[in-house]
Amino acid sequence: MTIELKLKSETEALLIAEARAKGVPPETVAEQLLEQALTASPRPQGQMSVEEFHQMLRGMAQGSEKLPVLPTESFTRESFYEDPLDDGDAAPCR
Repeated sequence: MTIELKLKSETEALLIAEARAKGVPPETVAEQLLEQALTASPRPQGQMSVEEFHQMLRGMAQGSEKLPVLPTESFTRESFYEDPLDDGDAAPCR
């Protein structure tokens, strides 16, 4: 399908800059952006394709490499309820 669009000069400049950075024609970048925008919107039936699911997981994982690595002990039940201010001397809550 061929679609003609009238872009604002600022949008056109951004599109051209992105295309140059990727080394592809502006039409390719515009097509990729349109596909991303369309696949990012939720499906009305509440179902998603396998590709949409993988895209969602990639989105969730994006930036996770910057998160600190925590020891397994950080995720025990006790670690969520211990009070760092009482040094463990307080009576347990009922």
